[in-house]
Amino acid sequence: MNKIDQKDINNAAWAACDTFRGVVDPAQYKDYILVMLFLKYISDVWQDHYEEYQKQYGDDDVRIRRKLERERFVLPVVKLTEKNDETGEETVLDEFPATYYSLYERRSAANIGELINIVFEHIEESNKSKLEGVFRNIDFNSEANLGRTKDRNKRLKTLLEDFNKQQLSMKPSLVSEDVIGNTYIYLIERFASDSGKKAGEFFTPLKVTELVAKLAGPKPGDRICDPACGSGGLLVQAAAEVAKQAGNDVQAGRNFALFGQESNGSTWALCRMNMFLHSFDSARVEWCDTLNSPLLVENDRLMKFNCVVANPPFSLDKWGAESAESDQYNRFWRGVPPKSKGDWAFISHMVETALEKQGRVAVVVPHGVLFRGAAEGRIREKMIEENLLDAVIGLPGNLFPTTNIPVAILVFDRSREKGGAREECKNVFFVDASREFVSGKNMNTLSEAHIGKIMKTYAARAEEEKYAHVADLKEIKENDFNLNIPRYVDTFEEEEEIDIDAVQVEIDDLEKELVEVRKQMAEKLQQINRGDA
Repeated sequence: MNKIDQKDINNAAWAACDTFRGVVDPAQYKDYILVMLFLKYISDVWQDHYEEYQKQYGDDDVRIRRKLERERFVLPVVKLTEKNDETGEETVLDEFPATYYSLYERRSAANIGELINIVFEHIEESNKSKLEGVFRNIDFNSEANLGRTKDRNKRLKTLLEDFNKQQLSMKPSLVSEDVIGNTYIYLIERFASDSGKKAGEFFTPLKVTELVAKLAGPKPGDRICDPACGSGGLLVQAAAEVAKQAGNDVQAGRNFALFGQESNGSTWALCRMNMFLHSFDSARVEWCDTLNSPLLVENDRLMKFNCVVANPPFSLDKWGAESAESDQYNRFWRGVPPKSKGDWAFISHMVETALEKQGRVAVVVPHGVLFRGAAEGRIREKMIEENLLDAVIGLPGNLFPTTNIPVAILVFDRSREKGGAREECKNVFFVDASREFVSGKNMNTLSEAHIGKIMKTYAARAEEEKYAHVADLKEIKENDFNLNIPRYVDTFEEEEEIDIDAVQVEIDDLEKELVEVRKQMAEKLQQINRGDA
């Protein structure tokens, strides 16, 4: 069988969504599709290895099973039994391995939704250290989400048949893990496009994640964290950036540690599966509220990281300001952000979890973060006076499915603080890339050329007319610590001077031409009326 390419597997996976499209909300059916993709993946790997062991050990099933128990994911045997109320004896009704293929064989069963749930329960129980809680928020037997029994069974049968296509074979001999991981991200991107504002819970556009990861600059050996990780796209991009930094050194390219926190249970589960599909099994992703109950803690203190990246929810309301003053980790010592806008709460957390004198932070923010006053203004002022803010990168509007507003990326560098390697850097670099985008039907996007230009400009840290400006701290103080980009990068374009005489000549010529056209139209109408046209 030929190798399966990226385009084929992407198209086949997206086609499987037709089972639910128009019936179930995309923000919901994404969970069913992505969980089934994960089941198909671990089942194909299991099947591939089973066949390999069969060649070695023939019909010695005990020996084969012993080998399979050491697999990355163990797929146990499911036993469905019935108990006799009178005798207490149990009768085995059905027995099968907890794989996609067992479900496919039973796809016409009247209780197929229940069977799928049972398979996932067994897989989770047999892989507790990795998969505990990952499937708890998904119910394939839900009438509320998938309809009444007859309709639900029909949809689930079609879904199982769709995943049995040759293009969706995920055996290691046919397709690489990179391709499978890319398909997972491709589906998340397509779901985000269909989900509209609900996509904000789980998705950051790929090109934005690429730019944020590059600006954070992770290196081999780094600990990398996203405290609002969604489905994990930024962590995957940061890992890819480490691999690029390592060049041909494969070992160095895998030398990093990933950490994340996510408050939404379903999205947390997507992130866990995303990590596994990219072979980041050791990634630690916690299901928690980062601002109120962070779980990335060691020795009763917040863990520290070389790189912290995030696209946190914009201006989160009711984020927990009431308890921030008594925060046990003292994250909000510069001030408590307003309870209706949690932007600076996330930024404060990120800066406090970056390693002293070396950690870097790259965070996507709405423009209000740059200029709003009161408590936010005071926090912003303190961070600038501490010399932590390295750059402000303005991006175009309509880059996100959740909002059409333009956004910015703030880069903080703790090596600029006293005693750090960049202590002498006493300025903030502004880039206005708001006009750098590829226009799309529903959303704009950044191209590789746009990202390349931003990164080249950032690395040079030099003035560029109508694009980039180096502002010293004195200039920023004179602007009352307002970081609104137009205050520093003048993008005003003077309108071309109008030649009134030339315009009048053009108008005269057009009027003469109009007289001639009207004369010709009148002659044509006369011919039509006479019948000799």
